[in-house]
Amino acid sequence: MHHMNARADDDRFVENYLPALLAQASQLISGEFHRIARAKGFSVAEWRVLASLAGGPPISISQLAQVSVTKQPTVTRLIDRMEERGHVRRLAHESDRRITLVAITAAGTRQVSGLIKLAREHERRVLEPFGLQRAADLKKTLKEMIAQHAGGARAEDALDDE
Repeated sequence: MHHMNARADDDRFVENYLPALLAQASQLISGEFHRIARAKGFSVAEWRVLASLAGGPPISISQLAQVSVTKQPTVTRLIDRMEERGHVRRLAHESDRRITLVAITAAGTRQVSGLIKLAREHERRVLEPFGLQRAADLKKTLKEMIAQHAGGARAEDALDDE
């Protein structure tokens, strides 16, 4: 008779399905850090937006929605609030009037820099057990995966938001 054993787990589709594994890892690891962010007075969406803008050039609201993994209408509302507080500012796009760019301000950078330090520490604790090389390889693989699939994702997200 066939007993239920450890092998049964391996047969479950999601146990070995990349999107499911990525989603679970992201949820668990992000969740740990989001507790820290909230304790410091940031909403998860605010943290994601500020972190996405920190140390980088101004980007469009749709790019911001993509990198912060936040729906575009939510990002737009957040930007309104954060602009009032002086943490970000809107800029006109040089050549395309339909596009609004968002930049982090000096005040926004000050606001988020302590949290970025904590995020780096948290990331180090998460990756430490795997060693530097494995951690670097994992990040490189994920970046390549994102680059390969980014083209199609934008079109699908646009449909979601309509």
